[in-house]
Amino acid sequence: MPTDTTASTGQQPGKSGRRKGRKARLIVLVLVLALIGGVAYGSYWSISTVRASFPQTKGTLTLKGLSGPVEVKRDNYGIPQIYASSDADLFMAQGYVQAQDRFYEMDVRRHMASGRLSEMFGKSQVDNDEFLRTLGWDRVAKQEYDTKLSASTKKYLQAYAQGVNSYLQGKDGEDISLEYAALGFTNDYKPQAWTPVDSISWLKAMAWDLRGNMQDEIDRALLTSRLGPKQIADLYPQYPYSRNKAIVQEGQYDELTRAFEPGGTGGTSGTSGAGGTGGTSTGTASSGSGTGGTGSGTGGTGSGASGTAGLDSQLGGLTRVLDDLPPAVGVNGDGIGSNSWVVGGAHTITGKPLLANDPHLSPSLPSVWYQMGLHCRSVSSTCQYDVSGYTFAGMPGVIIGHNQDIAWGMTNSGVDVTDLYLEKITGNGYLYDGKVKPFETREETIKVAGGSPKKIVVRETNNGPLLSDRDEELVKVGKKATVDTAAPDRGDGYGVALRWTALQPGTTMDAVFAMDKAKNWGDFRKAASQFEVPSQNLIYADNENHIGYTLPGKIPIRAKNDNGSIPAPGWDPEYRWTGYIPQDALPYEYDPERGYIVTANQAVIDPDKYPYTLTADWGYGARSQRITDLIQSKIKDGGKISTDDMRQMQLDNSSEIARLLVPTLLKIDPENKDVREAQKLLEGWDYTQDADSAAAAYFNAVWRNILKLAFGNKLPKELRPKGQCLWVDPVNNTGPADEVQKVRECGQRDPDQAQPDGGDRWFEVVRRLMDQPDSDWWTTPEVRTRPAAHNRDELFKRAMIDARWELTAKLGKDIDSWSWGRLHRLFLKNQTLGTAGPGFIKRALNRGPWELSGGEATVNASGWNAAGGYGVVWVPSMRMVVNLGDLDKSKWINLTGASGHAYSAHYVDQTDKWADGELLPWAFSDQAVEKSTADKLVLKP
Repeated sequence: MPTDTTASTGQQPGKSGRRKGRKARLIVLVLVLALIGGVAYGSYWSISTVRASFPQTKGTLTLKGLSGPVEVKRDNYGIPQIYASSDADLFMAQGYVQAQDRFYEMDVRRHMASGRLSEMFGKSQVDNDEFLRTLGWDRVAKQEYDTKLSASTKKYLQAYAQGVNSYLQGKDGEDISLEYAALGFTNDYKPQAWTPVDSISWLKAMAWDLRGNMQDEIDRALLTSRLGPKQIADLYPQYPYSRNKAIVQEGQYDELTRAFEPGGTGGTSGTSGAGGTGGTSTGTASSGSGTGGTGSGTGGTGSGASGTAGLDSQLGGLTRVLDDLPPAVGVNGDGIGSNSWVVGGAHTITGKPLLANDPHLSPSLPSVWYQMGLHCRSVSSTCQYDVSGYTFAGMPGVIIGHNQDIAWGMTNSGVDVTDLYLEKITGNGYLYDGKVKPFETREETIKVAGGSPKKIVVRETNNGPLLSDRDEELVKVGKKATVDTAAPDRGDGYGVALRWTALQPGTTMDAVFAMDKAKNWGDFRKAASQFEVPSQNLIYADNENHIGYTLPGKIPIRAKNDNGSIPAPGWDPEYRWTGYIPQDALPYEYDPERGYIVTANQAVIDPDKYPYTLTADWGYGARSQRITDLIQSKIKDGGKISTDDMRQMQLDNSSEIARLLVPTLLKIDPENKDVREAQKLLEGWDYTQDADSAAAAYFNAVWRNILKLAFGNKLPKELRPKGQCLWVDPVNNTGPADEVQKVRECGQRDPDQAQPDGGDRWFEVVRRLMDQPDSDWWTTPEVRTRPAAHNRDELFKRAMIDARWELTAKLGKDIDSWSWGRLHRLFLKNQTLGTAGPGFIKRALNRGPWELSGGEATVNASGWNAAGGYGVVWVPSMRMVVNLGDLDKSKWINLTGASGHAYSAHYVDQTDKWADGELLPWAFSDQAVEKSTADKLVLKP
């Protein structure tokens, strides 16, 4: 257990950092000459390069392949609404318009999804490409295109690609974007033609962002090096079903009954017709109990592990590979989630449903979302779409939004669709069911800009690709990896393979087009059943005054009481997936009596009402319950909810953990007058985290220090942030306590991914320990001028002291100048060159900062990682409120703007309003769109 701390220091850059630095300096030099140089050459670039890539948004263009004219109407924010007379023309124009605004972003995304980043950015990306090639997203996307997707979907994908390529025709890189102009000075990369598979591949990247509990699976395995089973259980408490309600409360279970009780008559709305056994599985998978060394768990109780250093190293290496993936993939952790809710007409001012959605993702520039409308001039069998909403640049159709009949939103369901398997490697094969099976192998060639190509061999077991082949720390499994007594001899160690539903071809692209033209609940449910990966919570409303929820997805069934929470033994057939939950057996809810449905990554359904295990790692429901409370407070005594009420709910900054802790913090008597001065900020505070709140700044600093003292300093180095170094007892030491020589260990995880991150899992951990004031978790040693803590209140006092001096250093001694926004800032960074290094390149491509309200696990979820600092690491990536009573009175906003061009007026023209919580008008009808049109472009055959 760590017993001392040292000052945090930054780590020296490695070779790859120096390589990136040299490349960044070259690009900086190029752009300085190109954009601000006073000589003729510099002036030429400043005018020509920047403006050459801006899209034509007025007049007429010829687009070969169209069957008739297409109109592109853009409003004052550059948001396009496309009008066509055939499906093919509609999606071809969509491809052309998105390429106009965002092709560089599209190109980077497809290179990431296919493991070809080195073609654009050189050898610094080879390791990332190796990992991504091992996953093989583009191979699976091609299989989907060849074998799974409908003929109409293929036609739309082809039309979209044709539109993109029409835009590219005859253009050099500098004609497309400023970034290509910069890249042109460092390599000879030229953009290539777009393909239908490129569009499908991006769905895999998004599925990776929303893959479920893989990080929890890794973390639990890593924790065994320092903590015992009871202590790990403390850090992963059970979901509080009685306090934070599951999504499905009154759902219909007719399908469930037929699935599990042959011959049964089925349940009715509001009752459980399932006769399942209920409860979640709690099997130990491959962990075994272990009886080895004493370890150094909290309070000296021992770890209970049989020694897991090797497995720790292996999984820690995997974590570092995941951390190093490009920003386009995004953050994955406890904070990733979303809010969505729908309120039926009985509780709204309009008498028709209102639907809100704000997905939470890591901030990116440009935003991951692209707003647009796709309109058939006359909806018919040859032109079937009249839909508006948010899509991804690079993908046809609309992902979230509404058509003329229905609206829908999404949040990440969090169901467990990934499993890590330990594999016993023997020669050119692996052990399975007592026999050695040969690997499936393929050779991949990675092309490298400015360098020689590199060949790799990808090996796969029957569980999936060997991720342990992609990092030197994953080549060997530990000599004492925690397994049961029946495990095969370790030899040189175990490999780690990944089984993931997204590595199998699916039909999600079909689902997108089917949802876009759905007219009612039946159509929507049928479309949703094809939405296999990633599994999402889908909420629904229609103009006939119905609301609903459905959980689609390809969700595995595990055998042998395996709940997927830790790596499983790949050699044991009893740990194989046995199938997938039938689509008609997945939970749903339609027109519940309460009149509203809330999804915010909480548990989908109480396990006592459902016979299958969906996951062991739900979000803990802090946001969902707050939204529920806000709705209930509005509709009590017959109150009605307006569109603006929905917007105000999205901006709720209330902190649940503050509500729990502040009464106790106010009872503590700190001796130091400066600490008492800060403590007084909490008196009368309403627990809202506004950007100008000094109380929110101080509380969040206290919360961060509570987490660090109680938990962070007791975690293994693989979970702690880089730069945080501690003196700790060596793992598995068996010598006399007075002879133990402490060792210095420094954190290894990116600060944005480290633990404890302060999310609502940690809310629940602390909530359950509040009634145990003498728990060992509340102990911490004396460090320099800081007193030791022997119980909860002493640790809280220590955290209050540390927080006071931390904020004094960051914000100044005068607490009147403190504010949460000064700590909690958002920086928007260009997804590639904007992160390449300091200097003019960042000033040219990046934007910010913005001082934000909100916080971790609040409804206004501008998330921050308590282990790493206060900066914003995930955000509501867009916000929308759909008014089914009058679609033209719906509202929306994007994180950035429509354009990916750094000097376009629409690069970040929505961000200020987004930060202030404003929403823009969302025109849908022909009349409203025409009235809002600022620019009109006609595409002719």
